Amino acid sequence: MGLLNFCLRPTFQDFFSFSFKTSIQSSNEIYTWNPQIIFLYMLTLDNYYKSLFGTKTYKISLNSTCTCPNRDGTAGTGGCIFCNQTGSGDFMPSQELTLSEQIEAAKIIIQKKIRNPQNLKYIVYFQNFSATYGQPQRLKKLWAEAISAPGVVGLALGTRPDCLSPEILSILAELAEKTYVQIELGLQTSNEKSAEYINRCYKNEIYLHAVENLHKANPKIHVVTHIIFGLPSESQKDMLDSVRFAIGSKTDGIKITNLYVLKNTRLEKEYLAGTFKTLDYEEYFNLIRQALTRLPENIVVHRLTGDPPRSSLLAPQWCTDKKRTMNEVKSILSAFCG
Repeated sequence: MGLLNFCLRPTFQDFFSFSFKTSIQSSNEIYTWNPQIIFLYMLTLDNYYKSLFGTKTYKISLNSTCTCPNRDGTAGTGGCIFCNQTGSGDFMPSQELTLSEQIEAAKIIIQKKIRNPQNLKYIVYFQNFSATYGQPQRLKKLWAEAISAPGVVGLALGTRPDCLSPEILSILAELAEKTYVQIELGLQTSNEKSAEYINRCYKNEIYLHAVENLHKANPKIHVVTHIIFGLPSESQKDMLDSVRFAIGSKTDGIKITNLYVLKNTRLEKEYLAGTFKTLDYEEYFNLIRQALTRLPENIVVHRLTGDPPRSSLLAPQWCTDKKRTMNEVKSILSAFCG
């Protein structure tokens, strides 16, 4: 296995050593787990980065001042119904700061939390809106400046599958020869009806082509797929089908989060009207356990929870208990690691 540090994990048919019953309200199905230990390998993000860079590596969120094609009228208007005016960038630094100032400010925050902050390594992460949606040469210059900062070992971009033009793909392919490049695609769901409901404004086929095109552009590009559990009207099967769909696309990594309702979003109106309920704590983490058993050992697990801003969160409130949710994630990963 070389430098890679893996967690052991069981197959779906032979789940890890515990049993419990739970029901998912949206599907009215009851699942019972019976323990039989047959383990495969699971690669967590922390270990993946350590295998590449030799040490713990931290992501620095930056602001690229981009927008989205389902906001500006190119593909639609209003954006996805769960997305607020920051474009999932609630913890972004101020646009008034220069790029270098953003990076240094983020480094200081991280270093204050670390006992021995010397020689830390960082991945610059353009997270909000669609970070590949813009004038290609402007973005090329922006990304080049970001990866040139001291201690930076890679570039991560959050974007939409329909925001990868041939010129952007060429730039990313070139960058991947110089540094680590991670492209995070917002699939959210493979259910086309749900995708239409959330105003995603692209078909599944576009996502599949995006993953294929990124890998063709440069196999070194690490592709991550974002999935949301708990979208209105989705059953447990729908959610797990989205995981299967992402696996089938040959994504390199996966991020899963629960649906949460933020103020000043179109989803807020739906929630206050009582048209749907968010997943409770037990429902969500039961789904996470099931999802992990379906992942091939080569897929990197990037994240298993969201981190919504407390000040604008309506539901579910269990998201605000970060210590509890992180302990639950650690417990799940510990169980999977034998």
